[in-house]
Amino acid sequence: MMDYLKKFRLDCKIVAVTGGLGLLGKEVSIAMAQAGAKVLVLDINREKGLTFEKENKNKKLDIKFIEFDISDIKKLSENIKNLFSKYGKIDVWVNAAYPRTEDWKEDKEYTNEKSWIENVNIHLNSFCISTREIAELMKENKIRGSIINFGSIYGVVGPDFEIYVGTSMSNKAAYSAIKGGIINFSRYVASYYGKDGIRINALCPGGIFDNQNPVFVKNYEKRTPLRRMGKSEEIASAVLFLASEAASYITGTTFMVDGGWTCI
Repeated sequence: MMDYLKKFRLDCKIVAVTGGLGLLGKEVSIAMAQAGAKVLVLDINREKGLTFEKENKNKKLDIKFIEFDISDIKKLSENIKNLFSKYGKIDVWVNAAYPRTEDWKEDKEYTNEKSWIENVNIHLNSFCISTREIAELMKENKIRGSIINFGSIYGVVGPDFEIYVGTSMSNKAAYSAIKGGIINFSRYVASYYGKDGIRINALCPGGIFDNQNPVFVKNYEKRTPLRRMGKSEEIASAVLFLASEAASYITGTTFMVDGGWTCI
């Protein structure tokens, strides 16, 4: 009889999570480690990273922090090759990073041209380059791996600006362009590397609760069929599924985890 729960296990797997210290990245890292994987948390804040590593070591989770800047485009391919060489393999690569420029904090729909170009470079291009690089390494080493790129509901549909009414918040046009690009590039590489047994999917979260403006939260929840914002652990569960053998026949999909936002 098939042991279905075992298909969700990641024992003996090495998983790399870019942006592994973020709101979603942390939960993804914990979920992967609980499933038996050795998790490489790739992020830029060394102090926070070592603290996160120590906290989880005390919980008997195999999580290792590695200082890694995915936005360093010129060194990205070399850094990934070095990482792969050091650990001998990488079975799962999760692009959960959210690199952005300092002016991204400004509540404007449009950034200036220089900022637009830089954000496309450090976010969209870093996801594309890292996906290509890790897929090639998997192919060369005959690893039937899984790559999961974080898209967004706003890479699939246009923003509903009504949810920002009564707040100073908004949504950047560059964000939609970047996430839309990530989603379609994920389809491309899923088709290209499918023959090598490498699965590549785009996971698209809806709004995740993070103590946002209460007016925004109320507006968002009213617009969503499940009438609430998402939780970081709900995204982590979906990533775990896509990473595991439970999703062995799933590739090239745009996996929505959005409380039904995009169904209406």
